[in-house]
Amino acid sequence: MTPGVHRPTMIPLTGTQYEIAAGGYRAVATELGAGLRELHCDGRPLITGYQPNALPPGAAGQLLVPWPNRVDDGRYAVAGTEYQLDLSEPKTGNAIHGLGRWAPWQPIRHEPHAVVLRHVLLGRTGYPFCLDMDVTYSLSAETGLTVSVTATNVGTHAAPYGTGSHPYLTTGAATVDDCELTLPVAQWQPADRRGIPVGPPQDVAGSTFDFRKARTVGAARLDHAFTGLDRDEQGRACARLASGGTEVALWAGPGYRWLQVFTGDTLDDAHRRRAIAIEPMTCPPNAFVTGTDLIMLDSGDSVTHTWGIQVTNQPG
Repeated sequence: MTPGVHRPTMIPLTGTQYEIAAGGYRAVATELGAGLRELHCDGRPLITGYQPNALPPGAAGQLLVPWPNRVDDGRYAVAGTEYQLDLSEPKTGNAIHGLGRWAPWQPIRHEPHAVVLRHVLLGRTGYPFCLDMDVTYSLSAETGLTVSVTATNVGTHAAPYGTGSHPYLTTGAATVDDCELTLPVAQWQPADRRGIPVGPPQDVAGSTFDFRKARTVGAARLDHAFTGLDRDEQGRACARLASGGTEVALWAGPGYRWLQVFTGDTLDDAHRRRAIAIEPMTCPPNAFVTGTDLIMLDSGDSVTHTWGIQVTNQPG
């Protein structure tokens, strides 16, 4: 090193790391995209994790705002005006997973058991709207992880909005093939090879997509959106993955009307079918085009959605 030359501080690709813990639970959120990089219970991973200096494999743990999933050709219209998003999935010609996942999010509060991160999404050519967004990751020894996502329209025009999250659940099994999956859904959404919905949702009854009762994943290849969620008295829909005496549950609160479920068949060898993405979404793929379950957030209005993950059974 040349004398007198300042050596810059090296920064991991995902930026600052925000660790939280409660009871046997531990999680790490990142400055990059406010992603969920790690979640453990008693030292066991509950989601696909990755290193601070790596990018999220297969969108692992990413927060998807202001839309989840895909927009066909990146083109949509609001109040008669057409907009063109950047095609962030170039192989299929789609815009995918929103605009917040590669942006830096700033800490508003960081406590031992919780962290709040915020990002103000300013306007751009394909999305000329302004949203103030924050996400809270909090842990409880009793209930595990709770994630709360809030968006406020701080612009002057109504903004199209949806949100989702992209955790890959794992029980610690080598592959998902021998795991039991439970999905509280009544319908699955047919889609084309580009992941764009084709036709209306179909009943899961009698299909290969019927996981309403726990059954082994086996050779099933899933990369589908599901709706018609069955909810408990709190308005929560709960999906479960189980094997070897361990059961991990993901619950989606009111407003999350869809689950995207992905067995990871198109990922690289290190991640293929190692975990299952169960993605709570407020709207289906291509909602910016179809308007299905799309939120039009008026100027000054806010909306909050909540989901979580917990261990509901583990070996003694």
